[in-house]
Amino acid sequence: MTYRAALVAAASAGLLVAGTAATVSASAATLSAPGLSAAGCSVSYDVTSQWQGGFQGSVSFTNLGDPLTGWKLEFDFPDAAQKVTQGWNATWTQSGAHVTAADAGYNAAVPSGGTVSSLGFLASWNGTNPSPSAFSVNGTPCTGDTTTPPTTPPTTPPTTPPTTPPTTPPGSGGSAPELHVSGNRLVTGSGDTYRLLGVNRSSGEFACVQDKGMWDGGPVDQDSIDAMKAWNVHAVRIPLNEDCWLGLSGSPSGPAYQNAVKDYVDLIVANGITPILDLHWSHGQYTGNISACSDVNATCQKPMPDRQYAPQFWAGVATMFAGADAVVFDLFNEPYPDASDNWADPTAEWTCLRDGGTCNGIGYQVAGMQDLVDAVRATGATNVIMTAGLTWTNDLSQWLAYMPDDPTGNLMASWHSYNFNACVDTACWDRTIGAVAAEVPVVAGEIGQDTCAHDYLDRVMAWADQNGVGYLAWTWNPWGVCSSGGNDLILDWDGTPTETFGSGFRAHLRTVNP
Repeated sequence: MTYRAALVAAASAGLLVAGTAATVSASAATLSAPGLSAAGCSVSYDVTSQWQGGFQGSVSFTNLGDPLTGWKLEFDFPDAAQKVTQGWNATWTQSGAHVTAADAGYNAAVPSGGTVSSLGFLASWNGTNPSPSAFSVNGTPCTGDTTTPPTTPPTTPPTTPPTTPPTTPPGSGGSAPELHVSGNRLVTGSGDTYRLLGVNRSSGEFACVQDKGMWDGGPVDQDSIDAMKAWNVHAVRIPLNEDCWLGLSGSPSGPAYQNAVKDYVDLIVANGITPILDLHWSHGQYTGNISACSDVNATCQKPMPDRQYAPQFWAGVATMFAGADAVVFDLFNEPYPDASDNWADPTAEWTCLRDGGTCNGIGYQVAGMQDLVDAVRATGATNVIMTAGLTWTNDLSQWLAYMPDDPTGNLMASWHSYNFNACVDTACWDRTIGAVAAEVPVVAGEIGQDTCAHDYLDRVMAWADQNGVGYLAWTWNPWGVCSSGGNDLILDWDGTPTETFGSGFRAHLRTVNP
């Protein structure tokens, strides 16, 4: 199912009666911003889907004038019943019939000829659903022309702005490589095989919903990246929270959360390290077998992503990082629809993983991996995508039979391996993980053990090295819980390794290259 269809199915809650698509190509809006010598834009408004009482809309504009450093798009709904209920890729507000979509920070800068697309929203309607006919950007109505201010010279001569120094941190060693899939290998732009080897940096999945601020109070600066580089880290997996990204709950959320993620990703890429963005905690109430919480909000790991918001989350992430092929997308942390079904029907459980919909034991409508792949690719993003197996991503036995379709071919398998999982020996790895790795690239997005030692870790890494599989240890956080069964790699943010678990992983990581 496509992203649009999935979102509509969730938003309509069974009330979908008709779908319409209408496009209004507005004239141009004159862009008034200090310092511009010419300004103008074209605007497109689409009703992408419609059902009784609600619809999904999308607005895009192309800047025909000089570069913008910020923007505010405005229009009026013709009917009083048309009201925006939720939006993405902009800060949406409505007063009466007047609707405003202001930049979300990460998309504030628009070059000449640049387009801001997929400013999407959900809205209500009643009776009729006419399209707006007039738009403005930065307070100037649409005119259809590029305008130039009067040429009278200013009374004070303008000064040449100072040249802004490059933002690439010193000693970064170059940016992270752009990646794509070739057969069963992950490769760089030059065709070199590249394995994802590194660590998880936890907290983006929970800090915003546990009143701990962004990143759990830990640093995300150059010094913290340098500490990782001293371990020979080449990839960092960053768990994220659906509600916080979309502004549904928690703080920081919405644009503040999105901008924090983008800043961290940009810094990681500039240091030659591959960031992996992972949907970790998601929406949807689940109280069934092995439930982690009963909260409908994204306050814990759910068995599957929800069809109501997860496609929207990935559309937003993909829009932000489209064209940045150094960034990898991990669609969902650890699916367990087989546990929610009490392992009763493997065919139904693998079908649920791929196709979503109504799944045994799960009370909300599920977004399958195909839904999320579609959501990403609908934005035009070609980033490499990781998709998981069952049983908290430990079971890849039927992954090849139920892999989603990706028109770009940039799909790889995600595997998690801990000493307390079911598949924990080389025989199982050869039979299941190895079979997948012979066809597509595989990365163990999480590896670890609950004993504070590294003997199991060593076995996993040795097998992965022999079979071309990447791996990232859980976790680069100094929580001080190793003695109680945790998986801390570090004692502090300077990168001091924990005595056994962290020291063992660091020693091995320093011997291997991507």
